[in-house]
Amino acid sequence: MELQQMRYVVAVAETNSFTRAAERCLVVQSALSHQIARLEKELGARLFERTSRRVRLTPAGAAFLPAARQCLEAAERAVAEVAAAVGEVRGRLAVGLIPSVAAVDVPSALRTFHRQYPHVRISLRVGASEELGEQVEGGALDVAFLGLATTARPAGVAAFELARDRLVAVVAPDHPLARESALDLRRLSREVFVDLPAGTAGRLQSDQAFAAAGLGRDVAFEVTNADFLARLVGQGLGVALLPAGYVSQLAGVASVPVTDAPTRVEYLVWSRSGRTPAATAFLDLIGVPTGPGAR
Repeated sequence: MELQQMRYVVAVAETNSFTRAAERCLVVQSALSHQIARLEKELGARLFERTSRRVRLTPAGAAFLPAARQCLEAAERAVAEVAAAVGEVRGRLAVGLIPSVAAVDVPSALRTFHRQYPHVRISLRVGASEELGEQVEGGALDVAFLGLATTARPAGVAAFELARDRLVAVVAPDHPLARESALDLRRLSREVFVDLPAGTAGRLQSDQAFAAAGLGRDVAFEVTNADFLARLVGQGLGVALLPAGYVSQLAGVASVPVTDAPTRVEYLVWSRSGRTPAATAFLDLIGVPTGPGAR
């Protein structure tokens, strides 16, 4: 069994196509198919079901895939560790972030990192805090920027608190509330809301704040993207509560302080089980201490 064969299996599984997998791996399709057939013969099981219309994993293939990924990640890390030992940072940096991160200018930080470490392959994934935290814990991501309510803490990962930010009311520029100097949750509870899906970390602090005040609210629009949320608000379809630092980056909306608004905490998290050289270099660039006091 060879690492290249594992790469081919992972590529086919991720693209659902031998043709696209061969293109990704920069080999001719016949060579990729031959190597996978050799591996299947060695394992004594078919890894893929092939038809004229689609390719999908067999139960044996689904069982093989996680271990193949782990082997490839271990091999990549071994190469990166050797490079780091001689003073060169290589490998990968897989970053996750919530759409409304405000404590760090992530694109600028990644640009600086790429210039300093051009041999590191950077990837970026945008998602919800709870999903990103799990992916860091599982090794799919090296670091992630999360936003949580003050009642929550990142679980299963090392974490550093970047900032705390009060939420503000976000309304259309021509909304009557845009003329107010300040609001409270009771006044806001009369409005229709645009928010993140129920149960997500980004929604939790708002739900908890209204519940603690004994108030209900009408969330008519649930979206997964904070930028699209702001666009709906800008069209006058509802109001929202968003972190003040993030709202300052938005156009086409107005913000109003909320006297009893909840607070969001932004964290940068990484694996407890060990950092890659690239992850360590990125944390150093951001200025995050990684010693025992980081959690």
